[in-house]
Amino acid sequence: MGSAATNTCGASSLRPSPTGTASSCSITWALAPRIFLPNDPDPYATLQGYADDLLEICTALELRGAVCVGHSVSAMIGVLAAITEPERFAKLVLVGPSPCYINDGDYVGGFTQQDIAELLDTLESNYLGWSHAMAPVIMGNPDRPELTQSFCRTDPAIARQFARVTFLSDNRTDLPLVRTPALILQCSQDVIAPQEVGAYVQRHLTGSRLVTFQATGHCPNLSAPAETTAAIQAFLSDT
Repeated sequence: MGSAATNTCGASSLRPSPTGTASSCSITWALAPRIFLPNDPDPYATLQGYADDLLEICTALELRGAVCVGHSVSAMIGVLAAITEPERFAKLVLVGPSPCYINDGDYVGGFTQQDIAELLDTLESNYLGWSHAMAPVIMGNPDRPELTQSFCRTDPAIARQFARVTFLSDNRTDLPLVRTPALILQCSQDVIAPQEVGAYVQRHLTGSRLVTFQATGHCPNLSAPAETTAAIQAFLSDT
């Protein structure tokens, strides 16, 4: 069994399974800029383009029955990949997932349409200022400023394009199509993916398990690594 791990900082990795009983591999998946002709469609206009990339990696490595660990938007990329080629994945670990960031009727996504429009406008005009202002908000641990040093540093042009695709995505109708067992890891206070979102994902993923941490912020893998690791290991050991 292999394990596919994805993250939101423009790179992803495929790692050995936690049991160490299978052949192992470790690569870096970079969300690199692409050049397209003016009339060519952009395959990265939706998250499915990134899911297709993940599946290409799985094909190249001949992975089947892998564990896909995805954080934030990469959790949804893993979901889309599992829908497209379910045989590739035995389990999904979704850390702070959100199928839709914008409030819609009774659905609580955490942001209004105006919030997202203003966020994207700021990204266009002042990416560095936005990243410095948002890093402590996303990390959600004001007493631990050192965590913000791990905030994603990437090319502003890539960040702007990826943020637009991310925050305007709506994959709510995809959730019921998943047949892969999934673990949802949710922080108690997360401005990017509030608890209502985690509960929504759990209701619409058949047979999924929701674990809510005492940890705060959107990156429990950084702010509460021991708690995160323990929850993942418990899920993986449960056959």
